This record gives sequence, C-alpha cells and structure tokens, in this order.
Amino acid sequence: MLITNKIETLTKHRSAAITISAAFAGSLLLALLAHLSIPVPFSPVPITGQTFGILFLGAMLGSRIGTLSVIMYISEGLMGLPVFAGGTMGFLYLLGPTGGYLLGFIPAVYLVGYLSEQGWINSFTSAFLTMTIGTSVIFIFGISWLAITAGLGTALSIGLYPYLPGAAVKIILATGIVYSINRFNK
Repeated sequence: MLITNKIETLTKHRSAAITISAAFAGSLLLALLAHLSIPVPFSPVPITGQTFGILFLGAMLGSRIGTLSVIMYISEGLMGLPVFAGGTMGFLYLLGPTGGYLLGFIPAVYLVGYLSEQGWINSFTSAFLTMTIGTSVIFIFGISWLAITAGLGTALSIGLYPYLPGAAVKIILATGIVYSINRFNK
C-alpha cells in the first residue's frame, strides 16, 4: 500500500485536526528547508532545499494535504513569519523575483501528490519522472515570473541554467528517498 494512501486513509477516518497537523508539519519542513539557502552572486534567486521539500511533501502527503501544507507555508510568510529563503517574509517578497517559484510550489506539490496517488512512485523510473515533472512546474512558474521584468533570455540565464545541477541532485534525492519509503511500507 502506498504511504500516501495510508495518510489519506488516516485523515479520512480521523478529525480535521490530524489533517491540519500533517499540513502544518509540512509547512514547517518547508520553512526549515528555506533556511538552507545559498545566495547566488549573479542572481536574485538563492539555492534552497525547498524544491526537495515540495517533491517530498507531494509524494508523502498526497495532493490535498501537500497542497494545504504549501498554502499554509506561503500564508505564514505573508503574515510576517520569517519562513522564506534567508529568513525573509511579507507580501513584497512574494512580488519579488522569487515569487513565481513560490507560487509554482502549489501546482507542483499538487501534481506530484496526484501522480503519487496514482501509483507513480511504485517504480524508480516513474518516481524519477514524477519528481522531474514537479521540478519543471516550479521552473516554469519561476522563469515566467522573472521573464516579465528581466526578459526571457535573462530569466533563463539567472533563474534556470545555474540551478539545473542542483535540481538534478534534489530530484535524485527525492526519488531515492520516496521510492525507498514506499518500498519499505509495502
């Protein structure tokens, strides 16, 4: 049985408090991973652990609870809690150069969660593809947002190309961990 099915079953048969608690735990994980932040000198976009967190939460919590986690995380930052990369917060941060990536977390976690619920983490290859699709969604939103102010060429050079090696590492890590957890829980 998939771990996501276990979580979905648990939340369907328990109170809303369990669902909210699981989502809140996910938002805390994202906040912690945002603080694993490395500034990139030529780009306003830092390297963070958040992408890994999105992939992991989608696969482990599923589409509903994973999405709720990300919405809670973004809401925490909008309310003034220092949960975004580098301990930043607020509405203006969401409007800044990294806002597209943050907004892209929502459809990415939903899609990874949905594919996970459909059994896409049952094989290493399909789990890898799921994580690649989720990461691509984040990049599409992030690059589109950057391109509005910087142009597409600049957005690609400061918001995509330098991050591809790190994204590959996060995809492989998330795939390995999620696939291993899923195999262990069968």
